[in-house]
Amino acid sequence: MGMKILQQSKNQKQKAEAYILFAKATDLRNLKAMEKMADAFLFGNFGMQNITAAIQLYESLAKEGSYKAQNALGFLSSYGIGMEYDQAKALIYYTFGSAGGSMMAQMILGYRYLSGINVLQNCEVALNHYKKVADYIADKLEKSEAFPVEKVRLTERPENMNSNSEILDWDIYQYYKFLAEKGDVQIQVSLGQLHLTGRKGLDRDYYKALYYFLKAAKAGSANAMAFIGKMYLEGNAATPQNNATAFKYFSMATSKGNAIGLHGLGLLYFYGKGVPVNYAEALKYFQKAAQKGWPNAQFQLGFMYYYGSGVWKDYKLAFNYFYLASQSGQPLAIYYLAKMYATGTGVLRSCRTAVEKSPKFLKKRGCIQWHFSYGIELPFKDIHLARRLYHMAAQTSPDAHVPVFFALMKLETVHLLQDILFFNFTMKWKWIKLDNSLGLHWDLFMIGLIVAVLTFLLRNRYG
Repeated sequence: MGMKILQQSKNQKQKAEAYILFAKATDLRNLKAMEKMADAFLFGNFGMQNITAAIQLYESLAKEGSYKAQNALGFLSSYGIGMEYDQAKALIYYTFGSAGGSMMAQMILGYRYLSGINVLQNCEVALNHYKKVADYIADKLEKSEAFPVEKVRLTERPENMNSNSEILDWDIYQYYKFLAEKGDVQIQVSLGQLHLTGRKGLDRDYYKALYYFLKAAKAGSANAMAFIGKMYLEGNAATPQNNATAFKYFSMATSKGNAIGLHGLGLLYFYGKGVPVNYAEALKYFQKAAQKGWPNAQFQLGFMYYYGSGVWKDYKLAFNYFYLASQSGQPLAIYYLAKMYATGTGVLRSCRTAVEKSPKFLKKRGCIQWHFSYGIELPFKDIHLARRLYHMAAQTSPDAHVPVFFALMKLETVHLLQDILFFNFTMKWKWIKLDNSLGLHWDLFMIGLIVAVLTFLLRNRYG
């Protein structure tokens, strides 16, 4: 019940109700509820952060075989958060976590063996751990998608829509909507793709995606026609799965020489979707799309030559096509390159190259385990860990003292606000996101604030 409420919750009150149910279930020793409550205590969700209570729950869960608890204890041990700093113990926890089926633990162990962190450096062991994760992700990717390739590539969006910002500002979105309604075809296609994928903070809305694609297709956009075909091929609430309609729109896009449409027709013939399986036709369309630089078609050609699907098996050609597609970031192409280097198929075997390719594939799939194990982006904000790492940076290099000073000032300010503001009757804390307000210029803001304070003090003293 708690999980259902949490998944369907639209406000803080409903989420709080879910955690009340988790607390009651925890008293009854429900393992799923215990995991939720342990995470809440560790991350400070809907209550005062209590790392000691979190550790107690994780230790109880670990005895019951919870790999999530093993991972958490491994992480806390490796950084000395709430328990003794002990890398050897962390390694044991991660090993048990990986044995329990944790992909995150596999990634962490792979990185440790690759870099020789508290273990003997061993590329083959690292490769074995990475391969398990990569195989798991690739298998899910190929089985879950009608297009066994990356879902969407935004090929037709304005430069400022291609920013690194994860969220599209509301006023900018309204401006784009205005331009789309005025007939800007490029914006129509871009908005359609954003709604199709739910990127940039927009809700995934198949009806809005179809609306914008249809407007752009009516104006002659080949990309819009291809994406409508894609929607009908995959099927969703707005476009029920229909191979005939998919074929129609892919053909319309293909008549304009569109690479996405060519690739779509190739897939229909390759898998026999609404047409008889015809590898020769599939090969023809994939080749035409690949010549136009479409990486998904390049990958599909590599796939055909790798498995000998309708063509003679040719690992050299497969490698060449996978390599071409990988240069554009096609994730499955990177996976197959890693696989070929790992086994020496069609190329000289190289454990190091295979290991290097595997994390790149996981990164392209947005895999949180990759970020976590590589230390690029922790999956939560932890003030105590941040403070510890800042101090370590300052001790490592004298050049880091000044930037660390400003970073710590920001951190302590946020911590203070977190402790004294937004405190309600249920003792639930809310995170204040200064980054959204100050962005990347928080350090300039802090310097300006310090200068203002010093100016005020000097005037009072000598004025």
